[in-house]
Amino acid sequence: MQALLNAFHERKPDPAEPTQRVQFGTSGHRGSALAATFNADHILAIAQAVAEYRREQGYTGPLYLGYDTHALSRPAWECALQVLVANDVAVRIEAGEGVTATPVISRAILAHNSDAHNAEVGALADGLIITPSHNPPEDGGIKYNPAHGGPADTDATGWIQDRANALLAQGVSSMKKGLAGVKQVPLAQALEAAEPVDMTGEYVSALGDAVDMAAIQRAGLSLGVDPMGGTALPVWQAVVRHFGLDLEIVNERIDPTFAFMPPDHDGKTRMDCSSPAAMANLLAIKDRFTLAFGNDPDADRHGIVDAAGLMNPNHFLAVCIDYLLTHRPQWSAELKIGKTLVSSSMIDRVVADHGRALYEVPVGFKWFVEGMHGRWLAFGGEESAGASFLTLDGKPWSTDKDGILLCLLAAEITAVTGKTPSEHYRALTERHGEPFYRRVDTPCTPEQKAAFKGLTPERLTATELAGEPIESVLVNAPGNGAPIGGLKVVTANGWFAARPSGTESLYKIYAESFVGEAHLAQLLDEAKALLDEVL
Repeated sequence: MQALLNAFHERKPDPAEPTQRVQFGTSGHRGSALAATFNADHILAIAQAVAEYRREQGYTGPLYLGYDTHALSRPAWECALQVLVANDVAVRIEAGEGVTATPVISRAILAHNSDAHNAEVGALADGLIITPSHNPPEDGGIKYNPAHGGPADTDATGWIQDRANALLAQGVSSMKKGLAGVKQVPLAQALEAAEPVDMTGEYVSALGDAVDMAAIQRAGLSLGVDPMGGTALPVWQAVVRHFGLDLEIVNERIDPTFAFMPPDHDGKTRMDCSSPAAMANLLAIKDRFTLAFGNDPDADRHGIVDAAGLMNPNHFLAVCIDYLLTHRPQWSAELKIGKTLVSSSMIDRVVADHGRALYEVPVGFKWFVEGMHGRWLAFGGEESAGASFLTLDGKPWSTDKDGILLCLLAAEITAVTGKTPSEHYRALTERHGEPFYRRVDTPCTPEQKAAFKGLTPERLTATELAGEPIESVLVNAPGNGAPIGGLKVVTANGWFAARPSGTESLYKIYAESFVGEAHLAQLLDEAKALLDEVL
């Protein structure tokens, strides 16, 4: 671990090497200090770029700065703080310099910016979160949330990325230790200038605005939670204090090596609360609780465990949507429901059954932000166990993924209906059919990855898929028309979607069948054959 920390401070990325530049993906910039892809210079450059970007946007309010429990997160947080303070940014940090969950930062931004005076005078807030989410212990990450409180769109991240890389290219100043174009103050001065705020306490005290906490209290459910060594720990501790729930935190350990984690399916240490392998510790004791939950290190994802085991994220999203559309009487009937195009079509059927409009977008939670912030999208969820939804009275709660919120919604569902989420899902399959879903990763060449960008519906000449007529071939999302970076092929009872990985030499095929496992296997086989032909 010490070698990792030394590399963070001492290794210098080579701006001439593309892999060592700042690269913002769907969840910010991520990398490893040992590979010169997440080092102090990256953070210094990104923080300077953010300070300049917010000036361009006219933000004069505070910037909320948080970090998670990965080993590189605290050093990166310190670097960012030194730069932001040097640029006269009013930085707010968690009281006691504590770790801060992603949804807590999002909620803090929205709460500040909802103040009429702040909005009128332009004193808008934004935020930075230092986290690589569920990635392995040696990784680092940083993501920017502008004034809408959610993940920055490609215009913002493109601007920040380009400016940060220009700063890296300038190199080290001969007059100081740091980068030539980056302002920086000593750490002690930066810590003194930062304003400590009880962001976690404010978040927890407001949870009743979005979830029926009184119903959970009355039900007396036996609840368990594994924060998986992350930022959810102080949040759940505050939930227990504030609401007096029968909730046991089964793991209170914080260890940057995450040595307590069971290996994931591939043997790597990964704090993925949607993975049965990574959630083995909680699954082993599930029978002690009515419901149990897991969260990843920045608490933007949820894992839901009941008597049936760990719920598939797609299944839980469908249950949430079905429940919310019948238990939020103040919500307008005009509100839309958001899903990513690789999420289960069970969601399509549930939304149609309620007579609501579906909003289907490419992969990435950022596509839901505009609708949730603008109060016309009631719910946004993605297949990787990330979601959020509006408050009871139809206002934005968090415009970033909120794992805490979704765990508490599972408790509300059980408290109000007397049925667990898995029991609800079984009822949905009886009504709408049972889907069979799988994702397969396939190696591909750089040329094949590049070919995805040139795909058009006309390139696919097949008229049938797995024995059914092809109803549509999509290269743009039907909800917002944005390019999906690949394609989706749909039939009456099945579909597949394919998109290249942004970081690895492979592409991902997602497929789902409402017929059965054999049909799903046929979908995947024919999808691979079609892709080999068009790529």
